[in-house]
Amino acid sequence: MKTDFDFPKKDLIGPVVFRPNFNNFETINVNQAWSLFFSAGQDDKVLGESTELGKFFTNLLIAVGVTGTLWAIYFSNLA
Repeated sequence: MKTDFDFPKKDLIGPVVFRPNFNNFETINVNQAWSLFFSAGQDDKVLGESTELGKFFTNLLIAVGVTGTLWAIYFSNLA
């Protein structure tokens, strides 16, 4: 059986961020950043191409940070 795939093994095993064709100092979008975070650097297209889900995770992270800060300020004065 003959296949048309000829991928070097070193490019398939390691994380995507260390592959030579991944990032030539190009900017990545928010979905690629969150995909790399959730997949531990293994895949940059886990969340797809649309940026709405990436923006949702970014806003959720900001909301959790602001809520935690306000919670700590409010309950630190009660002691």
